[in-house]
Amino acid sequence: MEEEEEAIGYLDKVLEDEDDSEPGTPTSPVSPFSAGEKGERDAGKGLEMRKLVLSGFLASEEIYINQLEALLLPMKPLKATATTSQPVLTLQQIETIFYKIQDIYEIHKEFYDSLCPKVQQWDSNVTMGHLFQKLASQLGVYKAFVDNYKIALETAEKCSQSNYQFQKISEELKVKGPKDSKESHTSVTMEALLYKPIDRVTRSTLVLHDLLKHTPADHPDYPLLQDALRISQNFLSSINEDIDPRRTAVTTPKGETRQLVKDGFLVELSEGSRKLRHVFLFTDVLLCAKLKKAAVGKHQQYDCKWYVPLADLVFPSPEESEHCPQVHVIPDHELEDMKMKISTIKSEMQKEKANKGQSRAIERLKKKMFENEFWLLLNSPAIPFRIHNRNGKSYLFLLSSDYERSEWREAIQRLQKKDLQAFVLSSVELQVLTGSCFKLRTVHNIPVTSNKDDDESPGLYGFLHVIVHSAKGFKQSANLYCTLEVDSFGYFVSKAKTRVFRDTTEPQWNEEFEIELEGSQSLRILCYEKCYDKTKLNKDNNEIVDKIMGKGQIQLDPQAVQTKNWHMDVIEMNGIKVEFSMKFTSRDMSLKRTPSKKQTGVFGVKISVVTKRERSKVPYIVRQCIEEVEKRGIEEVGIYRISGVATDIQALKAVFDANNKDILVMLSDMDINAIAGTLKLYFRELPEPLLTDRLYPAFMEGIALSDPAAKENCMMHLLRSLPDPNLITFLFLLEHLKRVAEKEPINKMSLHNLATVFGPTLLRPSEGESKAHLTLASDIWSHDVMAQVRAGYWRGSPACLGIFVSFCWIGQAGRWQLFCFL
Repeated sequence: MEEEEEAIGYLDKVLEDEDDSEPGTPTSPVSPFSAGEKGERDAGKGLEMRKLVLSGFLASEEIYINQLEALLLPMKPLKATATTSQPVLTLQQIETIFYKIQDIYEIHKEFYDSLCPKVQQWDSNVTMGHLFQKLASQLGVYKAFVDNYKIALETAEKCSQSNYQFQKISEELKVKGPKDSKESHTSVTMEALLYKPIDRVTRSTLVLHDLLKHTPADHPDYPLLQDALRISQNFLSSINEDIDPRRTAVTTPKGETRQLVKDGFLVELSEGSRKLRHVFLFTDVLLCAKLKKAAVGKHQQYDCKWYVPLADLVFPSPEESEHCPQVHVIPDHELEDMKMKISTIKSEMQKEKANKGQSRAIERLKKKMFENEFWLLLNSPAIPFRIHNRNGKSYLFLLSSDYERSEWREAIQRLQKKDLQAFVLSSVELQVLTGSCFKLRTVHNIPVTSNKDDDESPGLYGFLHVIVHSAKGFKQSANLYCTLEVDSFGYFVSKAKTRVFRDTTEPQWNEEFEIELEGSQSLRILCYEKCYDKTKLNKDNNEIVDKIMGKGQIQLDPQAVQTKNWHMDVIEMNGIKVEFSMKFTSRDMSLKRTPSKKQTGVFGVKISVVTKRERSKVPYIVRQCIEEVEKRGIEEVGIYRISGVATDIQALKAVFDANNKDILVMLSDMDINAIAGTLKLYFRELPEPLLTDRLYPAFMEGIALSDPAAKENCMMHLLRSLPDPNLITFLFLLEHLKRVAEKEPINKMSLHNLATVFGPTLLRPSEGESKAHLTLASDIWSHDVMAQVRAGYWRGSPACLGIFVSFCWIGQAGRWQLFCFL
């Protein structure tokens, strides 16, 4: 039902957009229709849309009537037993649970029987406005149903708990399928069916709106439909405030309303391993549940793992935290490998759909993708979030984002400002509360892309350029900085960090960052106050905890950001306003190896020219940047992964190009991420990759070898074939990256992680050569994978990454030392 009406709504939107052209503007350069013909065509299209809307609504009305029939089916036998010596329910209970259902059924059955022949024997002059007007005039029955809805649910729940026979009846009501459907029946709970009338009023109103849009103003139905819509909208506005709380609340045994405030999937560290939990925050309690596996045709349920009354819940300070239990941390390269597997499966699914492959094959791929995404969702979070029951134990969640941790903490602390009382739930009370989670939840699916509909946005792949300008709204001076997060593979990752602006209420950063997007749909900005007190260490991750002053999130609308111009915006967060600009660059446009016109500089100039001019074996820019990173950045978390400020990088580029005598002074004062970014930019702007265009195809063939010994021999042979400046610079860089990777426990940068960052930068061919190499690549790597690369699912060519990982592995074994001083 919902899918059909949403499809109609979408079709309406498309046609509405097509009709929104400027008055007098032709839809094509030369219109083949006269004004009269065009008017007739538009009128015909409107009437055809009218039929489509009515057909869709009629089909959904049939489903609704079947649902009401299923709800009424047990009512007669229940009434029959009510007067016997062994009643299942009393007459009063039956009347309460099934209140007004019979009346609603009769109203809609009469409406359906009258509308059906008019739609089936369609005539452009057919009128049915009077039917909708009559339906709207009977909404008083729905008002009575809505007023009784809450007590009907509560009565059904209590009867289910006290009577096993009724529980069995209410868990599996058989709903007859539509006439043309292959499914004869589907099993639905009584609870779900009792909500259908409330949902139906809203959807009927939407259909009235669509019908009016496609009914000519001079049609006899137009005034009748207008009247029906007015009645329906007035009715909705009068009951909306009553409906919403009933969808998000459950009543406590004392008669108080317990509201659901927030819920979501979190990873809990339980008994030394990671478990996916669905966490529910109510107005007085935090409940951690596990979704139980449901048998075929059975209603899904939650199993409560633990709960903490908010009156007893405390957040231990970093100093008070217990030591984090030992948990197995998945290496970064395994996480990256899993992302590649997911990308490959996506490509295979797209190919199957394009070729109209078997649904069984698509479902198999979808299942495999879900398993891989679930593994990634479970193993990627690393930010600790600990809560403690003052009367018992502590619980530890691992989150992927500081933003998410802050959201949960703030939501709980807001509720704790109220006068809360401690309590203990009985087993029955806990069962009722856990049972309510399924109908109250707002997050229904595990946050993985395989759960999304095909027509949902796949997100952006490429580079987002963000300038963080300034912030205001702080009440007192502080040391302030911002971080930027984007979503990737179902979770958020921190991508950039501004410098700390000291002792101010109006920081002016004006810093630009280039952030890589992997199917991203949202950008988050967090504003922190820097803490320099080393006594405030978090024992869970040994990091000083900075205070979040504000946080905000915006959707990355592809239409808005995919322009050449900067788009300026302001994001409000807890009274603080942060001003920023952004623009998006596709992956194809981000790495163009074009030679510099100014050959006296170093950027965009062949490495052989630079080393000959400098009379050195390794370019000065490479040596100085590496020396500075090793001096003060080798232990920096995310070195080479976190973006440096673009304006700082451009300033360093200009100084190196001019061979300015103040280079060393400037390097010592510059943010270390900007220096790391300058080194990456140098290699990106070489007119040809460090491993050369000539050898790139051979490297690709070498990485495709399956025998490890043959692969190593091939790689070493090709390495020796490089020109001396390229070879020595390459080995010099690899030695440095090896030292960086040795600090992985501190900087979180493994060899594989570094390879992911540097692979495309050092190995991707120049623009003139790339097309030929991509053609060759399709012989070695499957066509699907290369299509995936062009679509931007991976950071760079799989060959680039594979070659670089191979060299990292050889280097790890110490086998390139003999080349270092050639």
